[in-house]
Amino acid sequence: MTLPAGTVTFLFSDVEGSTQLLERHGEMMGEALSRHHDLFEQVVEQHQGAIFETVGDAVYAAFARPQDAVAAALNAHRALAAEDWGPIGRIAVRIAVHTGAVERRGDHYFGPALFRCARLQVLGYGEQTLLSGVTARLVGDALPQGASLRDLGRHRLKDLGEPEQVHQLVHADLRGDFPALKSLDTHPHNLPLALSSFIGREKELHALDELLDAQRLVTLIGPGGIGKTRLALQVAAEQIERHPDGVFLVDLAPLRDAALVAGTISSTLGLLEQAGQSISTTLHEHLKSRRLLLVLDNVEQLLPMAAPAVADLLATGAGLHILATSRAPLRLRGEHEYRVPPLGAGEPDQLEATPPPAVALFLERARAVRSDLVVDAKTGPLIADICERLDGLPLAIELAAARLRLLSLPALRERLAQRLPLLTAGSRDSPERQQTLRATIAWSEELLTPPQQRLFARLGAFVGTFSLEGVELVSAADSDGVVLDELSSLVEHSLVRHVDDPTGAPRYTMLETIREYAFERLEAYGEAADIRDRLAAYLVNLAEITEPRLTTAEQTEALRQLDLELDDVRAALSWLRVRGDVQQLGRLAAALARYCTHRG
Repeated sequence: MTLPAGTVTFLFSDVEGSTQLLERHGEMMGEALSRHHDLFEQVVEQHQGAIFETVGDAVYAAFARPQDAVAAALNAHRALAAEDWGPIGRIAVRIAVHTGAVERRGDHYFGPALFRCARLQVLGYGEQTLLSGVTARLVGDALPQGASLRDLGRHRLKDLGEPEQVHQLVHADLRGDFPALKSLDTHPHNLPLALSSFIGREKELHALDELLDAQRLVTLIGPGGIGKTRLALQVAAEQIERHPDGVFLVDLAPLRDAALVAGTISSTLGLLEQAGQSISTTLHEHLKSRRLLLVLDNVEQLLPMAAPAVADLLATGAGLHILATSRAPLRLRGEHEYRVPPLGAGEPDQLEATPPPAVALFLERARAVRSDLVVDAKTGPLIADICERLDGLPLAIELAAARLRLLSLPALRERLAQRLPLLTAGSRDSPERQQTLRATIAWSEELLTPPQQRLFARLGAFVGTFSLEGVELVSAADSDGVVLDELSSLVEHSLVRHVDDPTGAPRYTMLETIREYAFERLEAYGEAADIRDRLAAYLVNLAEITEPRLTTAEQTEALRQLDLELDDVRAALSWLRVRGDVQQLGRLAAALARYCTHRG
């Protein structure tokens, strides 16, 4: 059957406890899942639906009419209950049915309705079918004979979006009593309502979910605008069932004194100071016997003073887990650092089939101001290039997408030659430091010492990756040890990134948005010309030393070394032309002649 398009009703199903059943029954369970899929295929086809994907024990089907999906759910439960599963006992599936507008490309669907259905499904239990509010309204009285709907109330799903009105399918052939739904509302928490959808990061969510099961302190580390807070909130929502005493967000951004951390956490948990007892003692007593997850957001400005406070919290009891967000690690024993990567922009020829996360984020935010925006052979490469130029930074992508109120895609891409002046005017309900990209990076810079700030600015003169030798060249430090300390601090604060070199030699780089800000600061210090002169002289010397090796057995290594410096060599050639330094320009061009012959 042809897959429906437009407004589609989805039926999502999976087997309750499938992992345990597979471990216990092995090959027998594999055969049972094959029969389970066959039964579902028959039932779905009988009700004019089509299965568009199966993953493990999960089945995803689409229907043009909601009443057909509901009838299929009822008969799927009946068919599974009637089957003899032998020693396995029973195969119990939980089913969710939701209706929404989607985009279909070939055999694939795209749109928020899919995520909503998946989130609805995880609320339920084996042998239970849940309907969203919109599906319940559309079905109306067109239910299977003898069936009815039980209103289970409004529940917040784990996407942190608007609550969903949830209904349960009721029939004499179905089990009717179940525990409370596994929604955010059934566990104590203060996770905020998300005003926009969470896009991508499936790999990160899975990794962090496993990490928090194994580690008690996990720190999400990355530059401002990388999406640490949004990722932490989504991870916390996924973890909520595993922490029966609650999941609580504690925003530390307003604090400037680490001594206030305990009081802020206590206030978040609703604890009152007891007579004759400090608030820290009250907090520790409260945490001692509880299974609880604290999300400590924006720890960086309280470091290093906040680290002992976090260590004291972890010492109260094994039931406490902490997920922190910071631009630098806490440097505590037992801390697991997780570097949050940028969103991938993908390849232009892949965009129409499956938009990568950076492009999907851009499209969703852009369509809030330009609902007619589509991805095709013309716009796809433009959008991919925009996301690439923005380093995959979610904040930068959202700020750029908002500019489509006034700019076309080509005009937006052209103006990204100067990113920082363009990427302003963020959401008014965002923290002030997140309303412009410049303010976000400045927040990180303010956490540095003056020597670290000066080195950060000087590194903005590099346009490609750079070596430790290059860092030492532009540094004002008196010793190599001090240079390493300052560079390590910049890496820890997520302003400089370590990159892999096939030889194992350390090299470093900056995101382009951060590099642009650093160069602005270098100009503000009045050092831009001097540092660029130093870099050019360094590269002239490097090229002249390397050139003779191009005719020896060391040719491959010499070519590789110049390849690594190529971006900065090109920048040096341009700079020497601007300076009118004919002598240095001639030396560099002559030293590169043989290299250019090899590379073409």
